[in-house]
Amino acid sequence: MRRSLRDKIIAVCDKKIQTKGEGVGISFYAFFKNKNDDPELLMEAATWWIITHKLDHFEKAVKIKELVDKK
Repeated sequence: MRRSLRDKIIAVCDKKIQTKGEGVGISFYAFFKNKNDDPELLMEAATWWIITHKLDHFEKAVKIKELVDKK
């Protein structure tokens, strides 16, 4: 996963956790705007989420941050 995506995921997870608490769920769509302006990056995130880690559509933000921080 490219560094820019990793940094964005961590920032989004931090913000969600800070505003909604540690139990907040998140989808990989949370890292993107509502328009598909970077399909390659979206597919990179989707592949990491669905294929590599076999995650459900919604997962806890703390879990996602932990997975991303391991790399």
